[in-house]
Amino acid sequence: MQQAAAGAVGEALAIEDVFSTYLYTGNGSTQTITNGIDLAGEGGLVWWKRRDGVSNHLLTDSVRGITKHLTSQTSNAEVTNATFYSSFNSDGFTLDTGLTSSGISGVTWTFRKAPRFFDAVTYTGTGSAQTISHNLGCEVGTLIVKRTDSTGNWGVFHRSQGPSKYGLLHDNLAFQTDEPNAWNGVAPTDTVFSVGAANVTNTSGATYVAYLFAHDPLGPSGDGSDGLIACGSYAGNSSADGPEINLGWESQWVMIKSATGVNSPWLMYDTMRGMIAGGVDAKLQANASDAETSTQNFIRPTATGFKIESSDNEINNDNSTYIYIAIRRGPMREPTSGTEVFKPVAYTGNGTNETRVITTGFPVDTAFSLIRNGAGTNKAAWDRLRGNGILLYTSSTSAEVDEGNTGAEFDNNLGLIVGSRIELNYNGFDYVLYSFRRAPGFFDVVAYSGNGGTNTISHNLGVAPELIILKRRNLAGEGWHIGTQFTPSTCLRNYDLNSTAFSSGYAATKFVQQPTDTSFVMGNDAAVGASGGTYIAYLFATLAGVSKVGSYTGNGSSQTINCGFTGGARFVLVKKSSGTGDWLVFDTARGIVSGNDPALNLNTTSAEDSNYDMIDPASSGFAVTTAGYDLNENGSTYIFLAIA
Repeated sequence: MQQAAAGAVGEALAIEDVFSTYLYTGNGSTQTITNGIDLAGEGGLVWWKRRDGVSNHLLTDSVRGITKHLTSQTSNAEVTNATFYSSFNSDGFTLDTGLTSSGISGVTWTFRKAPRFFDAVTYTGTGSAQTISHNLGCEVGTLIVKRTDSTGNWGVFHRSQGPSKYGLLHDNLAFQTDEPNAWNGVAPTDTVFSVGAANVTNTSGATYVAYLFAHDPLGPSGDGSDGLIACGSYAGNSSADGPEINLGWESQWVMIKSATGVNSPWLMYDTMRGMIAGGVDAKLQANASDAETSTQNFIRPTATGFKIESSDNEINNDNSTYIYIAIRRGPMREPTSGTEVFKPVAYTGNGTNETRVITTGFPVDTAFSLIRNGAGTNKAAWDRLRGNGILLYTSSTSAEVDEGNTGAEFDNNLGLIVGSRIELNYNGFDYVLYSFRRAPGFFDVVAYSGNGGTNTISHNLGVAPELIILKRRNLAGEGWHIGTQFTPSTCLRNYDLNSTAFSSGYAATKFVQQPTDTSFVMGNDAAVGASGGTYIAYLFATLAGVSKVGSYTGNGSSQTINCGFTGGARFVLVKKSSGTGDWLVFDTARGIVSGNDPALNLNTTSAEDSNYDMIDPASSGFAVTTAGYDLNENGSTYIFLAIA
């Protein structure tokens, strides 16, 4: 699913061009936030909030200027402060000392001006009906208007409520009909919006700013492949098994408000802070200065949208209608090199929490940590979708465990933090960490629940997965299962990651048919699809120049495995498929060399073994040598995953 470059005539933008959630820790000085969003040339809005303490929300945009700020939780006029931002840049922005106090935890949401996504305009009130031009070029989903020169309410139009009602962003009231002239009783068009003789939107001589969010889930193509944003509604059911909202794509940022209920806040969730599958979610409120809270499971992203998982009245009262703005997860473009989406790092543990920062250069979605010199210690896997501190062990059939801050955190946009667990960061022990980013054509992660029958699971890989690694999360005793060699369908294979076993073929109750570019199908086996079971699945595919899923037949001597790379493989996972054998992993962080290689396996707690020459570098992929450690036995077959 290759997306065209941003700005190409007639081509759709990708979400990474126009939206970013960025987390940072203050350093007491100016801090440049590089998020890839062109605010200098295209303009847009940066919405800031401190996470770890009470503070105003700050909304700063290019149409009013970087010294002008509004607070979403008050009706106050805009303030002028030159110490919050130094500049809007072509790839982000620079925070000044007013927002970078040492040690504070902050979040910024950046919305770039772009057709079919977001626009920001200013206008002057006339006291009588008028229309204001905008550049969305599609249906307006949500319109937020604020008077800037004096105190004035934040007025909100939402397409589901129509032009006779308005909401108040700074308050928790239901949508009002007290001032039906707020929108002049006329719904916005794709080029203008209307305001009537209402103080909230059109006092004579007053100045206003308007933020417009598109409703365009299907995108320019009309099939959802390039839709970026949706504004809709759902009816609450007061159940922990709440409504599931199908947008056609996975959400990364959602704002929700009851349109009909009283004392209902504007809830803000995103996957960077923690909108996770089956755990507590990080919540902020647009109408409150409160610090971020993480107390319960409210919402989780799905491959096709999001699902409500709480009966709390704030988000799911059966007497209420809730409105939302949802933004698609990215990236939407296929990577062009392995370094964009994968990094192996070798390090020595220091035994302390939240001090060992692993820098990757990209947001990490999944990581595997393998201890090298600690025999008897599990290898750990964790992912952003399940949340900070939630670990699974590749050599074990145990359920997932919540290790808290002794586990791992995804709070850093360009890496992650490992805690003091022996599996991750024991003082003086050596480790290798594999970090993966989800990206079309390369890698995807799906959390799903079983139904006790045939489970058709949606995914966003964009191509049919060639390797699926999955694990039941909520019950001990179920092993890891791997499906590969999906073509032809008679060659579906099921392996156990936590053992040396091999598969003789098709597994009718597990991987039941060939996956497609949008879904895979699991059977009713307790390990993959039981009613009430929760699961995590990692999906890999071959992407030219980036990754290769394949197989080869050993020759007992030496051979080069051509993966189509030009600079060799930085990671190789190999398993004998015609007999028993370990799940062996090699990487350039520890060394893929012409000589003895440091080998680890995922299926046991064994320490690293460097007694054999098993694998050699090769520019097109990797080379396997003599049969020494059963990596190239004559006539045996092997499956592998290689990443450039």
